[in-house]
Amino acid sequence: MAAMEWPKLLDLEPLFQTSRQQNARRPAYDQDADRISFSAPFRRLANKTQVHPLYDHDHIHHRLIHSMETASVGRSLGLEVGWWLEQAGKVEKGGQAVVAGLVHAACLAHDIGNPPFGHSGEAAIGAWFAEKFDRGAGLFADRETCFAEEFEAFEGNAQGFRILAGLEMHRRGGMRLTHGTLATFLKYPVTARVRGSVPNRDGGLKKFGVFETEREALQVVASQTGLVAGDETATWWRRHPLVYLVEAADDICYNILDLEDAFTAGDLSYREAADPLSAVADMVPRDDRGNTPAEKMALLRAVAISRAFEDCSKAFSAHYDAIMTGTFSSGLVEASAQAEHFAAIGRLANGRIFTSPRKTELEVMGRNLVHRILDGVLPVIEALAAVDFDSDRLSGYPIQLQRALGIDLRHARDPYSALHTLADYVSGMTDRYAVKIDRMISG
Repeated sequence: MAAMEWPKLLDLEPLFQTSRQQNARRPAYDQDADRISFSAPFRRLANKTQVHPLYDHDHIHHRLIHSMETASVGRSLGLEVGWWLEQAGKVEKGGQAVVAGLVHAACLAHDIGNPPFGHSGEAAIGAWFAEKFDRGAGLFADRETCFAEEFEAFEGNAQGFRILAGLEMHRRGGMRLTHGTLATFLKYPVTARVRGSVPNRDGGLKKFGVFETEREALQVVASQTGLVAGDETATWWRRHPLVYLVEAADDICYNILDLEDAFTAGDLSYREAADPLSAVADMVPRDDRGNTPAEKMALLRAVAISRAFEDCSKAFSAHYDAIMTGTFSSGLVEASAQAEHFAAIGRLANGRIFTSPRKTELEVMGRNLVHRILDGVLPVIEALAAVDFDSDRLSGYPIQLQRALGIDLRHARDPYSALHTLADYVSGMTDRYAVKIDRMISG
């Protein structure tokens, strides 16, 4: 299998706007990061669940802080790997900055499509749509033309690409980020329908990452950056090499910071959280300075992150050939010297953190709340369908509800796009805004 080439992989032309001139004083990847940082979907991450829904502790992570920390680690990984690529003659001089910049921008955006209440909110949206498609009435009657599989397994990664490449800023091209940044963001370069036909979920395609509405953008990004086609149909692609750095930065941050949050929230004792971090950091904080447990935890977190990204950068170089041909199907953390330590953290998180009583209770509440909102907003979409998707003809309660909730109906032109409008509205909510809308709809 032919290897991907860095001059194409680091393409800095913006999506659907190839005539835009490059600014030598302000690199395109920095412009990408700025557009993401100043966008409303990014800002809303400040009130979206990372692990603990509706947190009431100022030091507990939310999605915005997690995204910023992931971007920091991603930039460090990009600098480390970019330096190695330059020294090895695999990228031209100056390539280190481009690698780090693309990874930094993609990391900032990596959770931008996540719905309220984290992964439980994602599952709640999917379950609601699955129930509606099972009944097969009205807007849900035609599974084939509505691409039901996109909604039944609702995916925050695909919603993120939809925001970046379709919804935010421009009607065509979204934020018009560079092809390099978008390809680095694309963890799963495949649509839901195509993924269902990929044998053995080849190429690490555990999920899908693009809705049918953004298929053209996917094709352009894949072509411009020279991604390896998954098979002769060229309907799905192998990952961009820098995706592995984004994924590693995310893995490092959420595993390590989840332990610190669990200690802060009281779900784990100091020793229960510190021991696995000590294993990653290969150190035990000394007690001779009289530091508090929280201060020792902060030290462990910092050293553990540093050690982890160093080992992940070594894993990138060790598996370079497979990464460049698109045949590497593991993750850098799993392929690094930290694999066993992070597996132990994962087991602890699954057994103690993700099942804590408060978190479980709020997830149940969040699931029911998301379903009530979807039930409450659906009449607007049904009324729109009844007037042939002409929003000017809406009247009565549906138009009152649309105005009260601020639902954007511009993209709803048929049953399929109307269902995405519904998903866009609910997935874009923050945790607290969802609670507010639930109260309004429920009276």
